[in-house]
Amino acid sequence: MNTVVPRRVSRMRRGMYILPSLFTSGNIAAGFYAILETLKATASDPRHLDYAALAIGFAIPFDALDGRIARMTNTTSEFGKELDSMADVITFGVAPSLLAYTWGFRLLPESMDYLLRHKIVEAGAFVCFLFLLCGASRLARFNISANALPKNPGRPDRKYFVGMPIPAAAGLVAAVVHFFNGSPIFNWWLAVIWMVLVGLVGFLMVSTWRFWSGKEINFHRRQPFQLIALLGIFIYGVVVYSEVALFMIAFIYMFSGIFARAAYSWQRARRRHSSDASNPLTR
Repeated sequence: MNTVVPRRVSRMRRGMYILPSLFTSGNIAAGFYAILETLKATASDPRHLDYAALAIGFAIPFDALDGRIARMTNTTSEFGKELDSMADVITFGVAPSLLAYTWGFRLLPESMDYLLRHKIVEAGAFVCFLFLLCGASRLARFNISANALPKNPGRPDRKYFVGMPIPAAAGLVAAVVHFFNGSPIFNWWLAVIWMVLVGLVGFLMVSTWRFWSGKEINFHRRQPFQLIALLGIFIYGVVVYSEVALFMIAFIYMFSGIFARAAYSWQRARRRHSSDASNPLTR
C-alpha cells in the first residue's frame, strides 16, 4: 500500500512534464498551419493570408503559457527550453517572414513595370530573410544571456526584455496583414513602406533597447478582481474588433520601445549639457 502512493505521485510528476510541451506543440502546429496557408495564397484568393496571420496570433498565447506553466509546476527542463526556442524560430521567424514576403512583395500586380516589380520582390525577399535572421539571433542571445539589462534601463519595479521579443515582432507582421483582411499590397510605394517596416522590426529585435515584458503582473495576489476585469475587457476588444485592436496593440508596443530609447537619449544629453554648463573648465 505504501509503495502505491509514491508510484502514483511519480507518474503524475512525469505527466506534468508533458503539459508545457503540449503548449509548445500547439505553438509549432500554429506556425506550420500559417506556413501552409501562406503557400496557398494567390492574388485572387488572399483569404489564406488572413488565416496565416490569425494562426500566428493564436500561437502567441501558447508561447506565453508554456514557460509560465513549466515554472508554476516546477517542470522546467533544458529539453523544454530548446524545444521552445525551435518552436519560436518556426512560428515567429519562418512563418511571419514568409507571410511578409508573400503579402507585401510576391503578390504585387503583374501589370506593374516588370523591372521595378522584379527589384522590389528581390529586395523584399532579402529584407524578410534579415527579419528571420534577426529573430533567430534574438532567440540565441536570449538563451545565453543571464539577467541581461537594456542600455536604457527603466523603472526598478518593472521587468523588461532586451530588444523587441520575437513573438511581438511576428505579431506586428500578422496584425498588419489581418488589418487588411489578407488583401495583398497593390502598388510599389506601399511595398517600399512595408519593406522599411519589416526591416525596422528586425533591427528592434537585435537592439539592446528595453521593451516591457509584463512579467511583474501577478495573478496570485489576494484581490485580482480588477486585473481579471481588465483582462476580460481586453479579450472582448480583441475578439470583437480584432483588426483594429491587434493593429493598435502591435504598433503601440513597437513605438513604446522606440520612444523609451529616444527619451533616455534625450535625458542623457540634457544631463550632459547641464553638467558641462555647470563646469567652469568647459566654458
